[in-house]
Parts: sequence; C-alpha cells; structure tokens
Amino acid sequence: MKPSETEVVAPNFKRRLSGVTSTVVQLVPLQARALRIAALGPGLPDHLPKLRFADLRHFWRRPPGRPFRIWHARRNIEMLPGILLRDGLRMPLKLVFTSAAQRRHTGWTRFLIRRMDAVIATSGRSAAFLDRPATIILHGIDLDRFGPAGPIAEGFPGRLVVGCSGRIRPQKGTDLFVAAMIELLPDFPDWVAVATGRATPDHAGFLAELKAKVAAAGLSERILFPGEVADVVPWFRRFDLYVAPPRNEGFGLTPLEAMASGTPVVASDAGAFTELVRDGVTGRVVPAGDGEALTAAIRPFLADDALRARAGKAALADMQARFPLQREADEIRAVYERLWSNLPAKSASSISTTR
Repeated sequence: MKPSETEVVAPNFKRRLSGVTSTVVQLVPLQARALRIAALGPGLPDHLPKLRFADLRHFWRRPPGRPFRIWHARRNIEMLPGILLRDGLRMPLKLVFTSAAQRRHTGWTRFLIRRMDAVIATSGRSAAFLDRPATIILHGIDLDRFGPAGPIAEGFPGRLVVGCSGRIRPQKGTDLFVAAMIELLPDFPDWVAVATGRATPDHAGFLAELKAKVAAAGLSERILFPGEVADVVPWFRRFDLYVAPPRNEGFGLTPLEAMASGTPVVASDAGAFTELVRDGVTGRVVPAGDGEALTAAIRPFLADDALRARAGKAALADMQARFPLQREADEIRAVYERLWSNLPAKSASSISTTR
C-alpha cells in the first residue's frame, strides 16, 4: 500500500509496551483486511503496516475514494498532532479518540477531546466520565492466540496454580493478591501462586516488601515472582484460577486473556471488569481494594474442582460469543464509516455493547 492510499492512521507515540500499544498491535493487522490502515510511531513490530513520519507529506491530498483520512488517537500525545495536522496544516483529516480512563479527565485532556470528530469509550464506566457523547466499544481478544489449546508453561508438576499478571505495583493490587495467598495457601497444600510481571525501579522496594512478607510466612516456595515472561499465553493456559486485583485500571485485558484460555477469574470491580466477568458464572467480582472480599471470593475456587471447571467452561464460551477481536474491529470500522458518510455518531446511551 502506498502512503498516499492510506485512509486510516493509527498513531502510537509511546515506545514502552502498554495496553494501548498492545491494542494497536493486535487490531491493525485485522483492520487491514478491510481498510487501508497503517500504524505510525516508534518501536512497532515489523509485521504491522506502517507509515514513516515523512509520509505525512502525502496527507494534503485526499485518499482514493474517501473524502478525508481518519486519525485514530488513543493518547493525548496522539490527539495533539492530529489537531495540528487538521487545523494547523489544513490536511483533510477527521479525528477519532478512544478513551479508557475511569476518572474525570484533566482540563487539557478535555480540551483535546472537545476537538475530536468522534469519541469511543472502552466501557460504560469510561463513557460516564466524558463530557460528550461516545460510542461504547469493549475490547475484544485474539481467540487465535489465546485459547485452551496449545503449549502451557512448564513447572509445578502435580500442583494447581493461581495466577496474577501485570506490573508489580500498588495500583495493580499485587499486595492484595499476596496477602490473600498468604492467608489461603496453608489451607490448600496442592496450590501454588504465581505473580508474573516486572517491578519498575521505582517499585523495586514494593516488590522487596512483598517477598519479605512471603518469606516470613514460610511460603517462598509456593508464592513465586518469576518476573516478566517472554510469552504470557502459555501461563494463562497453565493457571487453574486467575486473579485480577487492581485498585484502579483503564480497561484491563488480562481477565479476557485468562477467560479465553478457559480459566475462571476473580477480579476487582476496577476497569471494565464488571462488564467482562459475569459474576457467579465465569468468576467473581469484588470491590476494588477490599482484601477480605478478594480472599473470600478466591477460597471456593481453590476448594472446588467442579466449580472451577464450570466457570472455566462458561468463561471460554462467553469470550467466544461476546469478545472476539473481529467484533471490536467491526464496531470501530462502523464509527469510521459514519464519519465518512457524514452520519451523526451514536451516543453511549444508544449503542449496543453486546452485554
């Protein structure tokens, strides 16, 4: 595809891996099957259709068959260049922003969002914090990558594994997970707990404190911190139960990844988790930051093989029915098409979220 033919740009200007980057990396190849879309930014994998910054010179001309290009931003640092290209350089662009935040935006962010031509919210809760109508599109999951069939993480022969993945920091509730495991594991000798993910230097002390508490409880061989793993997919297949305990979260993909692997989930009500986990069916949802509630919700899953099997089966079926990545790509494309057709955007109150 020639740069001049690009009809949608997915900028990603943050080099460090994040949930937003993961979304771009997963969605763009799928969107490229139906759209002339390309990513723009540093450090993106080679398999993505990509633009160079020098290619922006082609954007003064409209793409073939379209009245304008679409610039789909997901961060402030991507909204602002889109505004400059559209309003400062007068390029034929329309701007779309996806918001995952579950808090009132800063004044600067609200200023930028008001200049968008369409807004997507990744959950109903995120939409509630916006000052303008938004289309709710829940993230999907790559069911070709995440699923119960395939390699599993090695180790722990004869043991059941309860897992937790993500950055090791207070925001992610890693301490709540560790506290629950310290209380529960003495009653369940067949289980081990694994918290994958790294602690950044500013949270190294937090991780050291967690390890010290585990050692003091005599559980250093049963509550493990393997660090950042090269591929988390085999771990989700290895986990017999997954715990997502964040105190706050934007969206939170890990419960989807676990449930797509056939693993039941106990989650806090941070992020979009109340819209992802069907409480009492595919797992449990408890108030964010409530360590006692988290511990109480985990206990039955450690004790009851049949409960885990039932919830895991329901989780897999629910992911396949409600959360395929193709559904997300189709719903985003519908937003683009409404812009190209000059149709009014659907509001958060009118869009179906396939719940």
